[in-house]
This record gives sequence, structure tokens and C-alpha cells, in this order.
Amino acid sequence: MLQRRQLVSEETRGTDARSTVLVMICTLASRILGFVRTAAVGALFGAGGAADVIHLVFSIPNNLRKLLAEGALSAAFIPELSRQINLDSQTNLQTKSQQSQALALAARIIGLQFAVILPLLAACLIFPRQVLTLFEQFDDPAKTALSIPLFRQMMPYLLLVSLSAVMMAVHNTHGRFIIPALTPILFSIAVIASLLIGYPHWGPLSMGYGVLAGGIAQIAVQYPTYRRLGYRLRPVFRFRHPAFRTTMKNWGPMLLTSSLFAVNSQTAMLLASFLPDRSASALSYAVVFFQFPFGIFSASITTVLYPRMSRQAVAGDRPALIESLQFGYRNLWALLLPSALILILLGEPIIAAAFQRRAFTAADTALTARVLTAYAVGMPFVGLFNITQRAFYALGEVRKPLYCALAAVFVDITVSLIFIFVFNLGSTAPAWANSWAFIFAALLQFLILRRAVGFSLVRTTRRSLLGTSFAAFAGAAVILAALNLIDLQTRGLLITVLIALLGCIVILALYLWMKVEVVSILLRRGKRP
Repeated sequence: MLQRRQLVSEETRGTDARSTVLVMICTLASRILGFVRTAAVGALFGAGGAADVIHLVFSIPNNLRKLLAEGALSAAFIPELSRQINLDSQTNLQTKSQQSQALALAARIIGLQFAVILPLLAACLIFPRQVLTLFEQFDDPAKTALSIPLFRQMMPYLLLVSLSAVMMAVHNTHGRFIIPALTPILFSIAVIASLLIGYPHWGPLSMGYGVLAGGIAQIAVQYPTYRRLGYRLRPVFRFRHPAFRTTMKNWGPMLLTSSLFAVNSQTAMLLASFLPDRSASALSYAVVFFQFPFGIFSASITTVLYPRMSRQAVAGDRPALIESLQFGYRNLWALLLPSALILILLGEPIIAAAFQRRAFTAADTALTARVLTAYAVGMPFVGLFNITQRAFYALGEVRKPLYCALAAVFVDITVSLIFIFVFNLGSTAPAWANSWAFIFAALLQFLILRRAVGFSLVRTTRRSLLGTSFAAFAGAAVILAALNLIDLQTRGLLITVLIALLGCIVILALYLWMKVEVVSILLRRGKRP
């Protein structure tokens, strides 16, 4: 029996390893297209004026989806859906009536989306100016005038992406990771095509049409496999269902947690509207570069590990869950720390190569690079915070992450105000505050989890963190030395890429020498938790 369990475990590890790598590949393609999409906005609209409006207006449905879809609701939905599927497998019954429990839960989640989002959409479409005053305070009347039609165009995307998020959660819970990972790719393609084709006719409004087309594409690509799994997009509004009630019970604190970060993000954009022109765009452009490595590594690992930890929690296998979290800590740190150091050292030439053309000037590049440096300092800790939060959610603990989120947002807003109005840091202030807030929150959440379930960094994890830190800083030292040897004026894209590759080769060589497991995972071999 033990041998059989080990064989099953090894098979699961191999499947998870392949899923992680495939999701990383899809996310890499998505981030590249995201770069192209943002570069198109930068080339067409620069870093002020219409670009400020585009970035700020799009941030509204984008942040709301974290509350009503991909963030809190998916986090509450996946463990409960895992529990329903696990109950079916435990009883070894595959009847239509039993399978319908999972289907019924998904239908009620979709019903909730319609019940909440449709009235909100109606208010936004009928009273756009009044709603927008909650999110922006532009001094320029032209910006305010442009924001109204863009807002009306982009807000329906909230419903589309919310339905897409339910479909993604269902796919991931059933171990189907690739199709959901393709959805951001299609979204970016739709926006890029709309900008290139529609800009001469519609100007900034072409962005809105692209966002709507991208939302429709995200649903269309997932529906065939979603349908084959037995699910439907029909909403059910009868909410007296045990699994739905459990999901809602957990969703409340999770929603408050996500809303805190959404409000915090929107507060940063609001503060940016008080700062000099180009500040809101600089923050948005810097986040794009931040999200490139972060999305590839952190989002991919968390996407695969969270359903796994949820299944382990449902099965009562807490040691296995803690082992999965140890794996997440080791490999997130090994991937995100070098990424952060590379962005800090090479951010300006990378931004220049990607965005600096037409309306996007050298001054825009320098400002975005300073903001990116401030964000990158906190990157590894954001990854650790997210995976620890998911471990809490998998265990059914929703209040402790809420307390940590409250602390993080308090630190973020307080430090932002101090940096803006006392130290006059300008556009970089919200980014620096964000990094310090997540460093604090990641450490706080780790200490709370250690006290709650006895989680601590085992010897293997401690050695991995120290070893990968040494390798990352060694690679950064090589990059810094190369930068000092090469004149600033001669650094083009090719030189920047070669310097980055040199640093990566040093880091990879040290990782191989120390037998860091992330190398095996990226090569689709090796052990998994």
C-alpha cells in the first residue's frame, strides 16, 4: 500500500512539474505580448495626456475583477470545488446527480456574478461621470472628457473577465492549466490588433474596443473544454446550497482582503493623479516590467500549487501541504530574487529598448526606470506573501490573511503619504511604499503561519534560500562590473541582452553547482513536493 501511494505521488509530482513548466511558457508568451500591447500604447499616446486616462480607466475594471473574480472569489471557490470533487471520488460514485453538486456550485457562482456585476454596470453606464469622481481627480478637462467614453467602453469587460475567471478556476481545479493560461495571450492579441487597426479611426477609444474583444476571446477559448467537463455558463440564482454557503462564508473575509489591496492600488493611482504629469503612466508602465518575471514565475507556481494544497487540506494531509509550501518558498525565492536584481540594474536600458520610440521619450524611460527599481525591491516578498496567503486559504483560514492585509495596506498608505508630502519623492513614492509594505507583510504572515500550524523553514529550505541569494548577488555583481566597464552611450539593446545573459549564466552555473531544484523543474525533470 505504501509503495502504491509513493508511485501515485511520484506520478502526481511529474504531472505538476509539467504543468508548471507549460504554464510558465504560456505566461512568458502572455508577458511578451503584454509588453507589445503596452509598448503600442506608449508609442501611440506617450506617457501623459491620453495615456494617463487609458491606464487609469483600465485599472478600474482590472482592480474590480480582483475583488469579484480572479482574486477573492476564485480563492474561495477552488477549495470548495475541490472538496465536492473529492467527496465524489471518496464514495467512488460517478452518477449524474453526484457530479451535479460541483456543477450546481459553479452555476451559483455564475449567478452571483450576474447579481452583483449587472447593477454595478448599469450604474457605471448611466452615471459615468459621478462614478469616475471616486477614482480620478484630473485637473485637465480634456482628460476628464476622454475618461467618460473610455469608462463606458471598458466597464463591460468586468462581467466578461469575471465569467472567464470562474471557467479558469474550474479548469485549474480539474488539473487543466494550459487552456486558462492561453486566455491572457488572446486578450493581448485583441487589444494590439484593435490599437493598430482602429487608432487612425477611433484614437484612444480603440483601446476600449480591444479590451471588449479580448474579454470575449477569453471566454470563447475556454468554453469548449469547460463544456466537456460538464459545466455550463447558465446562472442559477437559488443560493440556498451548502457548498455555495461555505464558499460565501470564506469569500467574505477574502473579499475584504482583496478589496483592501484593490483600494490600495486605486489609492496609488489617485495619489498619482495629484503628482506631476506622467506619474500615473510611469506607475503603470513600471508594473508591466515588474509583472513580466513576476507573472511568469510567481503566478505560474501559485496557479499549480494552490489547487494541490487545497486537495491536500481536504484530505487532511497537513505535512504534505507544508512540504508544498516549502517548495514554493524555495523556488519563488530562487526565481524572483535574480529577476528583481536584473530589473534594478538593467531596468533603464530594457525600458528604452522596449518602449522608447515616437511619443515615449528618454525622460519617460528614466522616470519609469526609477519607479521600476522601487517596485523590484519588494518583488521576492510579494511572491512569498501570495503563496503563504494561498496556504492559509487552502487550510480554510481566512481571518489571519485579512489581518496581514490590513497591516500591509496601512503601512503602504502611510509610507506613501510620508514619501510624497514629507520627503517629496514624487512618482516613485507609491512604488517604494508598496515594496516596504510587502516586505513587512510577508514577514508578518510567515510568523503568523508558523504560530498557527507550526510552519518553519526546514534545513533544506534555509540552505536553498541562502545559496540562491549568494548566486543571485554574484550574478548581480558581474552585471554591475560589466556596466561599469562599458560606456553608458554605447549600451544598446544587444549589449544589454549580452550583459543580462552573462549575469544569468553566472547564476545558472552556481545553481547547477549547488543542485538547486528549480533548475530541474525548468528542465522538466527532478523532484516535486
